[in-house]
Amino acid sequence: MVSKAIDTIVFDLGGVLIDWQPAYVFLKEFRGNQNKMNEFLDTICAWEWNLNQDAGYPIADATRERIALYPEYERLIKMYYGRWEEMLGRAHKDTLAILSFLKHSTDYRLLALTNWSHETFPVAQKKFPWLEWFEGIVVSGQERIRKPDPEIYIRLIERYQIQANRAVFIDDNQDNVRAAQALGFHGIKFKDGHDLAQSLIQLGLNFPAELIKQIQDPLQQLDL
Repeated sequence: MVSKAIDTIVFDLGGVLIDWQPAYVFLKEFRGNQNKMNEFLDTICAWEWNLNQDAGYPIADATRERIALYPEYERLIKMYYGRWEEMLGRAHKDTLAILSFLKHSTDYRLLALTNWSHETFPVAQKKFPWLEWFEGIVVSGQERIRKPDPEIYIRLIERYQIQANRAVFIDDNQDNVRAAQALGFHGIKFKDGHDLAQSLIQLGLNFPAELIKQIQDPLQQLDL
């Protein structure tokens, strides 16, 4: 049975357990104009630019270089990391409920592998004390390499002595899931807490009925 084989569950953080949205800051700055905000976030402070910092590039250098390219947006560019903590939303309550059950009611090893700047990750650790539930967290900014590069998964495997075929990897990015599967992990593309619970059940994990009922309620999605 698959349930007897699995002993480790690896979570992504942003998008799976933690809500993070630049819109929490920039929508107000663009006076509610979502199209203008999206244009700024698609071109000036683009996602690819942010990912560079997730791979360990210094925020100060990235900000200075972006301002040199787009000096007319200096105030807004400085705001991206200057007000980064305000972009950090709440925990996804349904996923957190699953994590809490696994931590306190089972013997599964719990690890995390996240694309996150090493400079901003301490802010999340301070805001979300439940991050201490993980046996270990591999942060891309600290490793100077990010998902889906196979090397960061290999570091996770070697650092924590994981047998990939006995581990589940959960991520909201399909490319990241495929990279884990290529190394032997059981991969789950995260959609929501209910879907995650059902996917884990299919792999042989058991959850109490009251937990399943709780995460079916969309009003339970977010919590502090």
